Amino acid sequence: MRGPAFVTVPFLMVRHEVRLLVSLWLWVVRRTHGTAGGGSAFGYSRGQGAMMFGFGFVCVIESVMMSVLLRDWPAVHHVVLVLDVYTIVIVVGLHAASVVRPHVLDPAAGSLRVRRAVHVDVRIPLERIASVRRELRTTHERAEGELDLAVGSQTSVTIELGEPVTHVAFFGRRREVRVVRCHADDPGALVRAVDWAREGYAVP
Repeated sequence: MRGPAFVTVPFLMVRHEVRLLVSLWLWVVRRTHGTAGGGSAFGYSRGQGAMMFGFGFVCVIESVMMSVLLRDWPAVHHVVLVLDVYTIVIVVGLHAASVVRPHVLDPAAGSLRVRRAVHVDVRIPLERIASVRRELRTTHERAEGELDLAVGSQTSVTIELGEPVTHVAFFGRRREVRVVRCHADDPGALVRAVDWAREGYAVP
């Protein structure tokens, strides 16, 4: 038991950081992930932009201060500097992942892909959606069968399912969910598009 777990956890961590770096590259070249098949993208990153900028600014200030404090210990200074710069890259990568990995509605495939950065990616078949509505929530209590994908501590779209879908957590834990709450920059547009797709109409 310990052997596979020991191997799996480092692998998952490396895969996570590789995905962040890939997302950063996609952000630089102005491309998105998962939209090549013609699906409609719905962003959700605006709700966290200010917070991530603030976090990144704090990291930069901390790096400068550590450089000053450790200037008399070159070896330690170089190690800490590399770690600080990498931390800043990861912070920027987290925001980039939210920008380049939007929710994707693909009527041709019959699915709604709900995401949050590189941490969550759930495909919901349209036929399993019982209802979708615009609903702003700023507090979320953990409940069995519910998945809350808050951005900036809020969700703005609630999706109720007639049949559950499987959510695979970061470390591989699987659970069935019947309610998915997520955030969208334009929740009204996402709700309308899902309703149109469920009715068989072309998404405007």
